[in-house]
Amino acid sequence: MAMGTDNIGVDNSAAIGEKAPEPRRDVDDAWRARASKVIPGGMYGHIQAEKFPKGYPQFFDKSDGCRVWDVDGYEYIDMMCSWGPMILGYRHPKVEEAYHKELAQRDLAYGPSPLAVELAERYVELLDGADWAVFAKNGGDATALATVVARAATGRKKILKAGSAYHGSTPWYTPVLSGITPEDRANIIFFDYNDIPSLEAAVAEAGDDLAGIIVTPHRHELYLDQVPVDPAFAQRIRSLCDEKSAVMILDDVRAGFRVSIHGSWSPLGIVPDLSTYSKCIANGHALSALVGVESLKEAASSIYATGSFWYASAPMAAGLATLDVMEEMDAVSVMNERGNQFMEGMRKQGAAYGIPVSVTGPPAMPFLRFEDGGQNEQAFIWSGELLRRGVFVHPWHNWFVSTAHTEADIDRALEATDGAFAYLASQL
Repeated sequence: MAMGTDNIGVDNSAAIGEKAPEPRRDVDDAWRARASKVIPGGMYGHIQAEKFPKGYPQFFDKSDGCRVWDVDGYEYIDMMCSWGPMILGYRHPKVEEAYHKELAQRDLAYGPSPLAVELAERYVELLDGADWAVFAKNGGDATALATVVARAATGRKKILKAGSAYHGSTPWYTPVLSGITPEDRANIIFFDYNDIPSLEAAVAEAGDDLAGIIVTPHRHELYLDQVPVDPAFAQRIRSLCDEKSAVMILDDVRAGFRVSIHGSWSPLGIVPDLSTYSKCIANGHALSALVGVESLKEAASSIYATGSFWYASAPMAAGLATLDVMEEMDAVSVMNERGNQFMEGMRKQGAAYGIPVSVTGPPAMPFLRFEDGGQNEQAFIWSGELLRRGVFVHPWHNWFVSTAHTEADIDRALEATDGAFAYLASQL
């Protein structure tokens, strides 16, 4: 697989402490102008370039391994992995071979291919709390399905969730309230992550109408440190669901396969009733999954949920190949090694420049926060300089590490972060 070049960024040889040159954005600006005429806001969702530091590109031309190239020709080491889906790196040969082989034979037909059964069987073998599986396209599909199954199984309405946790952009959760009615959230009750009294109060508020509790494996909210789950908190969710005959839902869309290939709470020994997966499960191809325990199989079969593209077989072929490669190489260990290398390097650099930083998260999902309250100002200066030096991160969303990131890639990324810290220090 191509490694890219060392000609990353605008000027990765800029002197330490100096600002690297701004990128030229002639091609990107032209595409933005065209987009603004035909796409609301110029672009929608979480990828609007206007939300990022000056100089961030909106449009990209190609990707390979852990590298991406924008339409103006600049190359970057991508520490976002396309917001998480690329767990093995872009265009992994075995995954792409499986995908295109299936695509040449079929993708959509009148009904699903046998690959749907094969992938469900692999999930049942591999994942904690999986006696069955159903597939969709996006993480929001899977979390919405989970709440419907919980309500069908219990005959109740209330779903509990941590106040700032992200579970997709569907109306019952979406963080932006434009176009959302109070009725969309009428049956959602909030609690504070890792706060057992808050959780118990939410359960009491739900009373006899508690259908389920949905929770992320760790706290990964925007702008904030990522916080591991307190095992006692996780166990209390499990025990409360058992006591109330409610459904425990683990939203593993973002972290799934990055902490453990058996489910992110597998190391804790806590088995959810339902788990949702997406992002990296087919290494960049559109696929999501809901898996559950045997006692919820009848409820899952009673609901109506479908999509024109949910049964496409090529992403399922990619999903099977992704599992094969991950198991062959012990992908979680590889990502842990590279992630720890990156995180420890940034901690040392922040200390060396006298800039207080907090570097948190599972090694495959690192995030750097500036502790002096300057996450917008300082993070924008730092990540903007990092981009100019050829490394793509996000100023306030967690990042991702893939198995395609080599030790040399991380060393090169750390050279860039060192330059970014030096430039930030000169501006403080």
